[in-house]
Amino acid sequence: MFLQRSSRALQRQWRLCRGLNRTAEFQVRSALIRGFQSTRNLQVVKPVLLADIGEGIVECEIIQWFVEPGARVEEFSPLCEVQSDKASVEITSRFSGVVKKLHYEAGEMAKVGKPFVDIDIQGGASQEALDALTAPEPAREGASEPLNKESLSKPPQAQGTEGETAGSSTQAEPKPQPPVKKGKCASLATPAVRHLSKELNVDILEIDGTGKDGRVLKEDIYRFVEKRKSPAQPTQPSPFSSIPLDTEKQTETTVQLTNTQLQMFKTMTRSLTIPHFLYADEVDFSQLHDLRRRLNKVVSQSAKEGELTKLSYLPFIIKAVSIALNQYPILNARVDVNAETSKPTLVHRSQHNIGVAMDTPLGLLVPVIKNVGARSVLSIAAELSRLQSQAAAGKLSPQDLSGGTITVSNIGNIGGTYVSPVIVEKEVAILGIGRMRTVPAFDNDNHDKVVKKQVCNFSWSADHRVIDGATMARAADVVRKIVEEPDAMILHLR
Repeated sequence: MFLQRSSRALQRQWRLCRGLNRTAEFQVRSALIRGFQSTRNLQVVKPVLLADIGEGIVECEIIQWFVEPGARVEEFSPLCEVQSDKASVEITSRFSGVVKKLHYEAGEMAKVGKPFVDIDIQGGASQEALDALTAPEPAREGASEPLNKESLSKPPQAQGTEGETAGSSTQAEPKPQPPVKKGKCASLATPAVRHLSKELNVDILEIDGTGKDGRVLKEDIYRFVEKRKSPAQPTQPSPFSSIPLDTEKQTETTVQLTNTQLQMFKTMTRSLTIPHFLYADEVDFSQLHDLRRRLNKVVSQSAKEGELTKLSYLPFIIKAVSIALNQYPILNARVDVNAETSKPTLVHRSQHNIGVAMDTPLGLLVPVIKNVGARSVLSIAAELSRLQSQAAAGKLSPQDLSGGTITVSNIGNIGGTYVSPVIVEKEVAILGIGRMRTVPAFDNDNHDKVVKKQVCNFSWSADHRVIDGATMARAADVVRKIVEEPDAMILHLR
């Protein structure tokens, strides 16, 4: 009996101890869960990485910011505009929140794959939470954050004026000064406007934009230059009056290359490794001139709002080049050299992606019309018009500038009869088009009769490592015959 009672007492004590242990374990787990939940609330500041936009680009220039620290952003809303080589791209936000930090100033080079902006995805992180998340540099965050808030928010200014109404008038006068200091995106402008500001030696941050959302327009820059040239500000000379007073002394000024010039420098330096040879021919545009005039009447009458209303000569030439590439596909190929064996090979390409050199406010750009072989002349003209408008606005995407297989350069719309075009890397041929001119010539049927003809010179450059002169001459003759007799294009329609 005694042993049974003792065993029962021991069992009751063991159950009691086990219950206490479970209670303590539950409390510890609850505390840990609460701790994890509280730290999870701190993980709200997300660094946004600059995504890879293709073509092996490793860095981009920040053209302009659309946000500032403290600004509220929504998902897919634009954060900034970057320019990589020749294309400008808008970077959008991946999530909604409040901008906490901009890692780069406008004009600086941002690295692909590195953070360029920090966003608080909950929009309510405290300063202590930010300091805890950025422990390696708490002093910088604590020192720079109040400056950003002071320059961007109006309530501190209102509090200052409220507290100093009883003070002296001399302290109230400097108060309007802080708003004069602009933020990183206070002056917005398109790349074309920024290019104009660089040409006129104007700091765009000094200009008050009159466009939408404070965007700086070309008229704002011209107005700013006129004010600077006025007698009221004689200390600021005009950017065009930079000629030194002592004309006998030579002066030199170092100017950094723009992104477009830098890319052109790299591309043309690589093109120097290609041995060029030039082939030129004269083409009679008389029949194409008449055909184009008749087609423009039809196009203008049938065109709807927003559609193309006029055809130029260039779409016909581009289509003629594509027809010639069907007969001579080697002109659409590229040279590939094996890095290990140094053995060269030819890579043939099925699509005719013809690049068109364009003179834009940013400089020379070569957007590409994709799959010309499957397009009609009207489709080529519409795509060409789109690329020209995008290039003029500085809005060409990397896809618009990549994938070319052969290039056409129409220098004749500016001037010049002959041109020696330079082959682009990863291509083997390029066509340069001169200025069209009206000349007297003998009639083809009646050689004793002199008639008026529209004549233009075509200048071809080819890679002499893989293209011989006879192949280039035959391909150029195909293009010439189609342009001189444009009705033959009907025979090549699919």
